[in-house]
Amino acid sequence: MIDEDTIREIVTRLARPTACGDHSIERAAILAEGANCGDIEAWIVRNGGEPHAGSGAPLVRGLHAERINARSTPAGAAPARYVLPAQSLG
Repeated sequence: MIDEDTIREIVTRLARPTACGDHSIERAAILAEGANCGDIEAWIVRNGGEPHAGSGAPLVRGLHAERINARSTPAGAAPARYVLPAQSLG
């Protein structure tokens, strides 16, 4: 297990800004960090990060979009990326 400061440095290095000011980290980049990838993912979730499946299909907008988009993501699928709130890396 690696310490909090090291994980924060890794996450800061891997994070990319999104249009709304949050930070996005591709799961593939986390896995490329090697044996510590589980610790990194756990840290992201503890610090407000949310997994996003990214099914590749365009997201639907509108009144029932949340329900339709949820159906397009296979249950139990590993997330394609994590999105962290802007203040989590500050």
